[in-house]
Amino acid sequence: MLVHPSGSDPRRARAQRWLAAILLVPLVLVGASGCGSDEESSDASSSPATSAEPSESTSQAPPTIIDNLDQISVEGEVGQAPTVSATWPLGVDETMSTVLEQGDGTQVAEGGTVEVSYYGVNGRTGDVFDENYSSGQTATFSLDQVITGFSKGLAGKHVGDRVLIGVSGADGYDSAGGATSAGIEVGDTLFFVVDIVSTVLTEPAGDTVTVDDANLPTVSWGDGINKPSVSIPSGVDAPSELTVQTLIKGDGAEIADTSATITVNYLEVAYSDGHVIESTYNDGDPAPETGVLSSLIDGWQQGLVGQTVGSRVLLVVPGSLAYPDGNESPAIDPNATLVFVVDILYQQTA
Repeated sequence: MLVHPSGSDPRRARAQRWLAAILLVPLVLVGASGCGSDEESSDASSSPATSAEPSESTSQAPPTIIDNLDQISVEGEVGQAPTVSATWPLGVDETMSTVLEQGDGTQVAEGGTVEVSYYGVNGRTGDVFDENYSSGQTATFSLDQVITGFSKGLAGKHVGDRVLIGVSGADGYDSAGGATSAGIEVGDTLFFVVDIVSTVLTEPAGDTVTVDDANLPTVSWGDGINKPSVSIPSGVDAPSELTVQTLIKGDGAEIADTSATITVNYLEVAYSDGHVIESTYNDGDPAPETGVLSSLIDGWQQGLVGQTVGSRVLLVVPGSLAYPDGNESPAIDPNATLVFVVDILYQQTA
């Protein structure tokens, strides 16, 4: 991603892949293979053991194994901390999930990145071992970085869903010997209530905008949404001012200002001859990148504020708003006009 030329390393962002911008996740959610020991987990959450509805059995009693989640009562509105009650202890042999409140947003991809609020209850004790509603801060993470059961429960769900997940010990912390600092023992079933706030898109999503301007570069994606190409108009001089044209209008949140951290795919083309300078699309196998908008070139800062998540945007950026002094790697001539196709896949909101 193009860092502002005043930066110490103008191409540094390519090495800083989008995961670098993801918020730190409480370690109680992180898979045993991904994040280390119980000692590390001791910093995972503040006061983890507030209680759900009082337990009606002791922690030593064997759990009742359930084959659905109907025995778990969840009350409260989406976006607010739930009240979870049941006749504890309960357990599941296999991880299962159900949507309590249906959202109408984007589907969460397998291995995708989600922003959530969550509330975790230990099925053995009925105690809350971790939650983030009280902090007022959501958590953002890749489903490849969390315990298997959490990933199973959220993949395929939708933004706006409130999901109840029952995670078996095998899909939780059994392989790590439990999570002592969170009061989780081998064999414990974990029940999560999760509100899905947002997810990183895999492609633009919205309404295609009809463009009828022969002076603009033509953007096409007939070979696939993640294989865009740019054609420079013949005989048309490069514009001296920034040109912004929305190609697909996403229905996500608007980028309010340059403090936003955004995840994008982009194609960068030289206006002079149409050659591709850089692309994250990788011939249909994208590798999105993330950056704070204020750290990027002026053309992006001016052109992307006011755009919405899910949009595909065409930017024609004069050299004065890109690299007035040129760039070494990749090679960009001084004051060269650049053409960008930018897909806004995510805006970090917490």
